[in-house]
Amino acid sequence: MSDAKYRRVLLKVSGEVLAGDQGYGIDPKMLDTIAEEIKEIASMGVETAVVIGGGNIFRGIAGSAAGMERTSADYMGMLATVLNALALQNILEKKGVFTRVQSAIEMKELAEGYIRRKAIRHLEKKRVVIFAAGTGNPYFSTDTAAVLRAMEIGAEVILKGTKVDGVFDRDPMKDPAARKFSELTFFEVIEKGLKIMDSTAVTLCMDNNLPLIVFNVKEKENIRKVLTGERVGTIIRKSR
Repeated sequence: MSDAKYRRVLLKVSGEVLAGDQGYGIDPKMLDTIAEEIKEIASMGVETAVVIGGGNIFRGIAGSAAGMERTSADYMGMLATVLNALALQNILEKKGVFTRVQSAIEMKELAEGYIRRKAIRHLEKKRVVIFAAGTGNPYFSTDTAAVLRAMEIGAEVILKGTKVDGVFDRDPMKDPAARKFSELTFFEVIEKGLKIMDSTAVTLCMDNNLPLIVFNVKEKENIRKVLTGERVGTIIRKSR
């Protein structure tokens, strides 16, 4: 093990990040950037699990807002996360990183079914595990899936990679005067109504004392910096 601060982590990457500047689909350059970051932390000996959103392809909530039945829309969103997971697996393995995709929805020709003990065994063997299809249930976001899987595998922290440099009081993409928080408690996140994760995910983190670090995953080496204890992004804990 190198100078990494954590032994086992779960990285949550939003689907929108994978779209890069093109706004939709999978940007090969962005996919390569994220894969290089994951390869680097895996080479540090950190046991790494990944959950990817599907918003670059399809968002269940957006489909529901457009008049689609919510359950069907959410299942379509889960399938979008499988596409992203397979794309990430492919590029990681081209880089020599041993990888497993586990899906909460059974599709044995493409991925393993999710089995907690098997996932932990893969991590112990230093394989990167990518969790796909959310929780396998409609009405639950991939943020909630990330927190759930992190707790199940015994991750020490959730790293939430976004397009901005942390948590702000307003949307920094719209308001340049937005103020960044370097540290927050989960109660403050709920009290201030900050849109980091949905309330279910935030509450799960708070109830289980699972820290969350929100940072810009598009900045090179940010994941490594977080893991070695550098002050990057915003750290959210149960108490300061």
